[in-house]
Amino acid sequence: MLSEPRSGRLAAWGNALLAGFVSPDDAVLAVVGEDAVHRVEGLPGESAPVGLTLAWGRLRTLGVSGLRVALPVSGHPLGLSGPPEFNARALDAQEAVVCHGAGYGLVPEVSEAGPAGDVHVEVVWHCLPVREAPPADVPSLGEAERELAEALRDATAVLSRLDVAGSGPVAEAAIDAYRARSERGREVLAPGYPPRAVRVLELAQRVGLLVSLAEGNGHGGAVSSAEMAARSEALRPVERTARRALVAAYNSMVEERERGVR
Repeated sequence: MLSEPRSGRLAAWGNALLAGFVSPDDAVLAVVGEDAVHRVEGLPGESAPVGLTLAWGRLRTLGVSGLRVALPVSGHPLGLSGPPEFNARALDAQEAVVCHGAGYGLVPEVSEAGPAGDVHVEVVWHCLPVREAPPADVPSLGEAERELAEALRDATAVLSRLDVAGSGPVAEAAIDAYRARSERGREVLAPGYPPRAVRVLELAQRVGLLVSLAEGNGHGGAVSSAEMAARSEALRPVERTARRALVAAYNSMVEERERGVR
């Protein structure tokens, strides 16, 4: 949750491209980021992996008008609609992109090569059939924003009571530093997204960072098994809320188009 999911970048900039807000070159640069290369394998009509520019063009000709994000984990198939084969691949990767307008989805396979300090990351997006149906458990932007505010307040109170390191000044400093790095290094979403989606995404990332810090900073003052269980119980719904909000933010351009806002 500390970094922007690759499926989020692919969907956000793919949506901006499909809507005419950015050029193919700009979209590719934003999606690839610090990776070496991204390719798409298994596209109908293509016998070999192709680059993102060609892949987006092919998907458009197949009827794709938008891209949605799925961020599933075990027991929570967030953003998925089936079939089981696609859901299993997406669950294994813990992320996927689901096409709107045609029954296809994309699941990333990430590989690394090279010596320490000079590692090159390559990403292959596997194109697979998906069921055209409403995605599972995705809230509206308004619902996500309200849920996030409540989750952040409740989790901070519980973690502070348990004396967890992730709830104090150290966490605030880490969050501020992360936000500064993010603002220097990338746009929060992509051109064409509504301002509310940007707010929701930023808050979801903040909440996700709080959860990660709390989970990664040892036991703090929660030394008993009961206190550790209480912390885990407090973090579980918060992490779930943050993931739901991330998906709602990335999917908002498609949802607005469906409602006729654009």
